[in-house]
Amino acid sequence: MEGVFPAIITPFKNNSVDYEGLKKNIDFLIENGVNGIVTVGTTGESPTLSYEEHNKVIEKTVEFVDGRVKVIAGTGSNSTREAIELSKFARDVGADALLLVAPYYNKPTQEGLKRHFVKVAETVDLPIVLYNIPSRTGVNIAPETVKFLYEECSNIVAIKEANPNLSHVSEIISICNIDVLSGNDELTLPIIALGGKGVISVLSNILPKEFVDMVNYALKGDFSRAREIHYKLYNIMKLMAVETNPIPIKTAMNMLGMPAGELRLPLCEMSQENRLKLKKALEDIGLLKS
Repeated sequence: MEGVFPAIITPFKNNSVDYEGLKKNIDFLIENGVNGIVTVGTTGESPTLSYEEHNKVIEKTVEFVDGRVKVIAGTGSNSTREAIELSKFARDVGADALLLVAPYYNKPTQEGLKRHFVKVAETVDLPIVLYNIPSRTGVNIAPETVKFLYEECSNIVAIKEANPNLSHVSEIISICNIDVLSGNDELTLPIIALGGKGVISVLSNILPKEFVDMVNYALKGDFSRAREIHYKLYNIMKLMAVETNPIPIKTAMNMLGMPAGELRLPLCEMSQENRLKLKKALEDIGLLKS
């Protein structure tokens, strides 16, 4: 699994999912050369989607993509049974792969993580991307666990690695051949330099072509050109984490007139101070007129 996979936002209008806006955003991304679409992940505000909304967003994403690129559906849960149910639905409506976050809040042991992922992988025969984001889940998927899962389950093919410790990434790549995708935009280039294959990206919701170019240059070994893009975007990459994701990216999309809409509580609007920083960053890279 290689390239740029935007973790798309879920646009809302009057507290309902804006499916017309969802289609518009998907078309924009595909027209700009992304390799796939990741739907109902963290950036898609999956924790505040109802079960019915979650499934419908997956179904409509598959419909709107219409086979042009791969659809990776976020179907992780802190309940193994629920993760299986979501994954079966995604499979049945035509998703190409699954994104499975480490179970959150209940903080399983490494043995519990192994059993959880193996159970889903054995039950739903789709390619699986593990998702390691210890800052949100409270548990880190250890490199040895990643190796075990990759070797045990033929359909566990990649990991979205959002542990910012590059030694952790290096250890994974050194002990197994799983495809590593960056889960942090600003670490995309360093992770590819270590042997990673691309990124599941937040900022590519508004800058898909730039991310596609950066990743393609890096994968071809043209790090000089890749660095130019990395540093051009570096400030706004950092601003994507100035408040909890997806607050900054949805704020930026609304500033740019793209379908995004409101955030759902407990997430709320960006502070005025950070809005001004974001506005200036969008002006600096030429997306907004000053």
